[in-house]
Amino acid sequence: MLLNIRQLMDNAKCYEVVRELRWPDGVRCPGCGAAAVNKRGFHDHQAHRQRYSCQECGRQFDDLSGTIFEGHRQSLKTWILCLYLMGLNLSNRQIAAELELNEDPTRCATR
Repeated sequence: MLLNIRQLMDNAKCYEVVRELRWPDGVRCPGCGAAAVNKRGFHDHQAHRQRYSCQECGRQFDDLSGTIFEGHRQSLKTWILCLYLMGLNLSNRQIAAELELNEDPTRCATR
């Protein structure tokens, strides 16, 4: 077994890093690019996933809107760990075992 990296990170930190990388100069609407956005609380099933509303175009979005992570049921932490393990060149079987997921050759995170 590899170093248990799951214990070194949590969902709150993952969302914090995604926000920093995605919006280094502050949150912007993915639709119109406006910086005038309001926070609208957090996602119902993912406690650290911030929701927003654009004051310019009215679009509703969240931290993952328009990203490769949008629309998946696995936690952001699971996806980040999966990408990390892929970077170590582990097989799908090894990644599935490390993350306690069902093995699927076409997707990294299926439960």
